[in-house]
Amino acid sequence: MKVLVTGGAGFLGAHLCEALLARGDEVVALDNFATGSRAAIERAARHPAFSFVEGDVCAAPAVGGGFDAIAHLACPASPGEYLRLPLETLAIGSHGSEFVLRLAHANDCRVLLASTSEIYGDPLQRPQGEEYWGNVNPIGPRSVYDESKRYAEALFMAHRRAHGLDTGIVRIFNTYGPGLRPHDGRVVSNFIAQALSGEPLTIYGDGRQTRSFCYVSDLIDGLVRMLTSDQPGPVNLGNPTEITILELAETVLALTGAQSPLDYRPAPQDDPATRRPDIAKAAALLDWAPTVPLADGLARTIEWQRSLATILV
Repeated sequence: MKVLVTGGAGFLGAHLCEALLARGDEVVALDNFATGSRAAIERAARHPAFSFVEGDVCAAPAVGGGFDAIAHLACPASPGEYLRLPLETLAIGSHGSEFVLRLAHANDCRVLLASTSEIYGDPLQRPQGEEYWGNVNPIGPRSVYDESKRYAEALFMAHRRAHGLDTGIVRIFNTYGPGLRPHDGRVVSNFIAQALSGEPLTIYGDGRQTRSFCYVSDLIDGLVRMLTSDQPGPVNLGNPTEITILELAETVLALTGAQSPLDYRPAPQDDPATRRPDIAKAAALLDWAPTVPLADGLARTIEWQRSLATILV
């Protein structure tokens, strides 16, 4: 296939580009480097079937044509980034998604939206299944990300119903692994960076809130399966193994051998108390389930961050 990946220089975008290239696909990546990085696509850039377009998905950049599929991953994903870029985040869900959908119409191709578990807000249901409508504060600080993705989902489904466009939606739960920048702002990268530098591990709230962490190779496998299917979704992609933030901190300390203390700070507004995906639909429709245990994935991520620190020194 020839595939366009928006947000191709981001954490998941870069991994997806490499996975598609490994399959034998031709890949065009689009990114404006608002949160992505050139370093993320260095390996992909050496592949003859890879090309890159620097541009803003909201500005309808010229990306060529002849696409068999489009994966729409462009969007700030960590709280620090989307709170820094609130209007840009909302624009990607609206104007950026409109551009992607028009392009899919023009190419008569499959188009996949990378949505998020954040559309469930601070959920009152556990685990979260795709039929759950969520508990979102539409005017809170986090709403710029939550509502951007919720609107994009509505837009994708409207194009499917009104025009018969081959759309798909995945809701991505917390993902980690090599390539997630040490100071990205997400909890796994934060904890590892702090532990390796001997700094206190920052815990927001009491640490009893839960998350479910999926290793990046597992998540990318799910994305490729969904991209190459005809399923409309939404389909949850994540690891259903639930862990508290305090347990995560203790695991990182054990794996790194660090003696860092824990630094408790107030929880951010609307911080979800729980995150745990119901992945029955992904198993039934995509024959997908995560395979990498948390301890193994964390060990690989720690090793990558250690090697990065060595290179930087």
